[in-house]
Amino acid sequence: MTAHDPRLLAWAYLSRVVQGPSAYMSMLIDELGVEETARAVRNGDLPPAIEEKTRARAHIDTAQRDLDLMEAMGGRLVTPNCADWPAWRMLSFDGLDASGGETAPFVLWVLGSGDLVDLTERSVGIVGTRASTAYGEHVTAEIAGDLAVDGWTVISGAAFGIDGAAHRAALGVGGNTLAVLACGVDRAYPSGHARLLKQIASSGAVISEYPPGTTPAKFRFLARNRLVAALSDGVVVVEAGWRSGARNTANWARKLGRPVMAVPGPVTSASSTGCHRMIREGEAQLVSNAVDVVEASGPFGVGDSAEDAAATRDIDALRGNSRLVYEALPGTGSRSTRELSEESGLLITQVRATLPLLELEGFASSDSSGWFRTR
Repeated sequence: MTAHDPRLLAWAYLSRVVQGPSAYMSMLIDELGVEETARAVRNGDLPPAIEEKTRARAHIDTAQRDLDLMEAMGGRLVTPNCADWPAWRMLSFDGLDASGGETAPFVLWVLGSGDLVDLTERSVGIVGTRASTAYGEHVTAEIAGDLAVDGWTVISGAAFGIDGAAHRAALGVGGNTLAVLACGVDRAYPSGHARLLKQIASSGAVISEYPPGTTPAKFRFLARNRLVAALSDGVVVVEAGWRSGARNTANWARKLGRPVMAVPGPVTSASSTGCHRMIREGEAQLVSNAVDVVEASGPFGVGDSAEDAAATRDIDALRGNSRLVYEALPGTGSRSTRELSEESGLLITQVRATLPLLELEGFASSDSSGWFRTR
């Protein structure tokens, strides 16, 4: 039995007592510190309204056992003071209605050696119905596989259907994937994905805000969805019914300021009615491949295709003197400042002031023979 740090034991104890998002617990920890908060919870030394919410499980202290189990499984407990706590992802919860459960988790139980900060540096959530069609699984595999090849982490909930297809596609190309569970990470849920979850943990991570042994429940799935959205740069819904957990994840993404995307399906497919509704009502952008997804989720211009680049060239952004000087630069060879002045009709002083700007933007450069185009 390992002697664990008292602070870590306090975090594990509180996770067991609270089991899920808790604005009041996060507030107490910020105010008192985690060890003092754990002592207050054990002793019932809390304001009546808060004490009532912890009373039922305050006597359950399985922290040592839980941490030993995680260590034996090759897992760990990640807390806000850990180096791989995805702090900047959690900032999205600031300003939401914390009293309604719209708050960040205060711990994450993790299986796998993957660093959560690295895994979520560039990540996309891909979700959808459990009753997926062959079409939906094919599109999911194409999108998830291409994203993983390009270095994006694929995040999903490890459910049957679209979730499983997304995880498997990322693993199939040697990419990173992360599964967020609505139960303890020691439980394979669904049991049919036990092998898949082991594969995910071996190269990425399986995470949950719930302590080991926690069983799945509907409200935990709804809470889980907010983490899929928070840890992603954007969320893609591949197939979803009129009412579905995937649409709930999309709603969380919008609340947290993440782009929401949906893949259209056959108009006769009941599995795609939710996607069509989101697209029709402006809740989601229509995407059909990984390039579309990156364009919506990644830094500006990352996802521009060759076709888009041809339609909107970089030089179209040039205006005024910058455009005149650029057009005066030869297609091949170079020109002096005086030659550029004569060609553009601008004064030499104006040309000299403009050329460094073009150089800074990557449109022009110079050598001993003069100035020339770089695009």
